[in-house]
Amino acid sequence: MRYWLFKTEPNTYSWNDLKAEPDQTACWDGVRNYQARNFMRDDIKIGDRVLFYHSVVKPQSIMGIARVVREAYPDHTAWDPQSPYFDPKASPDNPRWVMVDIRYERDFEPPITLDELRNTPGLENMLLLKRGMRLSIQPVTEDEWKIILSMRGMSPDEFKG
Repeated sequence: MRYWLFKTEPNTYSWNDLKAEPDQTACWDGVRNYQARNFMRDDIKIGDRVLFYHSVVKPQSIMGIARVVREAYPDHTAWDPQSPYFDPKASPDNPRWVMVDIRYERDFEPPITLDELRNTPGLENMLLLKRGMRLSIQPVTEDEWKIILSMRGMSPDEFKG
């Protein structure tokens, strides 16, 4: 199992939106960065855990944990001219972009703020905290995952399997 942080602007798609979905499951569409796409296409697998992060709000926060329930498949929004994620170079025959499906698992109560992360020993090298890191999908190390869980009294054993 691997761990990831998925960033979203809550006015576009929020943690509460995921929780309101049927089966609390949604596709993670609209990613238009090649490195983030490559993570989805090549590395993200069913069962991986996701830290769901609200960006571009105050305070920026990890809202909770989701699980990957479907591996990469073509992102159909790329060939929909009505979509804000339309890419004229993409088509069903040449999908170019992919998405994965995630399912809500658990809230962080309260959400874990960016300031908390910055002030937590052991997270100094977390990609999210690196200056200029703007990727919407980022790997999280197992040690970082454990530290983040411990910030809300959770154990990694609660998320096995």
